Amino acid sequence: GGGGYVISTTDFFFPLVDSPYMQGRIGAANVLSDLYAQGIDTSSSTNTNFMLMLLAVSTDMPPEERSICTNKMVEGFRDACIEADNIPITGGQTIMNPWPIIGGVATSILLEQQSTTHAQKKLFVPTDGAIPGDVVVLTKPLGTQIAVNVHQWRKDAQSTAAAADPTSTQLWNRCLDAIPTTEDTSLFVDDMMHSAVCSMARLNRNAGRLMTEYSVHAGTDVTGYGILGHAQNLVSNQIHPDVGIEITTLPCIANTMKINTDVYDFGLFEGTSAETSGGLLLCMPEDRAIEYCKELTQKEETAWIVGRVVHDPQCKARIVNDCRVLEV
Repeated sequence: GGGGYVISTTDFFFPLVDSPYMQGRIGAANVLSDLYAQGIDTSSSTNTNFMLMLLAVSTDMPPEERSICTNKMVEGFRDACIEADNIPITGGQTIMNPWPIIGGVATSILLEQQSTTHAQKKLFVPTDGAIPGDVVVLTKPLGTQIAVNVHQWRKDAQSTAAAADPTSTQLWNRCLDAIPTTEDTSLFVDDMMHSAVCSMARLNRNAGRLMTEYSVHAGTDVTGYGILGHAQNLVSNQIHPDVGIEITTLPCIANTMKINTDVYDFGLFEGTSAETSGGLLLCMPEDRAIEYCKELTQKEETAWIVGRVVHDPQCKARIVNDCRVLEV
């Protein structure tokens, strides 16, 4: 038989959302994203995929609340794995911890199939094949960190608990000053948070499985280092000498850039604002990128051409001076 590869990744998710079920879904999506960033098709019959769950059960919750929240986190995690082509959860590790945390270890075993009649389909996309002339595609909007923080500031400011964070109250008051008087404050925040949660909970499954079909040369996902940090990591990993990335467009969840500019600077415009379960950042030929984005749009998902791969002896990623902000 042919050879094969084992690709494995691990991550976990802190409680940044109110719903334990959604925390579980986002935790699984976050773990699986690294597999999808390499173009792995979890539906392929030639691949063997499995997940180990990493679970921290809260010691600070009363027993009944702890039981409900833990069960819901596990349910959300399991449902996301089912959506990801029924990836089985084969085991894991559980600990007690003040904060409830969920994550996992996702593994895909890829076997090459020998064939004398058909060209061998690429099993995955290595992260090192970008070349000058490629464009850069992003498959989810930026701004999740801002959305969850504004939501938390509002909760803290409205809390009657003695331990309420005074800094949150100050920041929430600045939000109230920044939100236009024509806007409903609750809808302004709720819409931002809803968009962020939906984005974080969505699998990069379709974006990943199309990568080999559309000649993607290299990819990663955008998480804790922000779009610029992950673009730089991608640049640093390339085989082609003197490769750089220029980011020309920043697709952002609506109103997150306004909060970043008027209330608190998270580094969104500089590309350093952290993301959770963010989109794929892919380098590919421009003509293929246009078709790739079109197909994802037809699947009711998002994708934008956000930059270009350039010749750069310094091998740097940067945000161009006239970078465009696209609110979505």
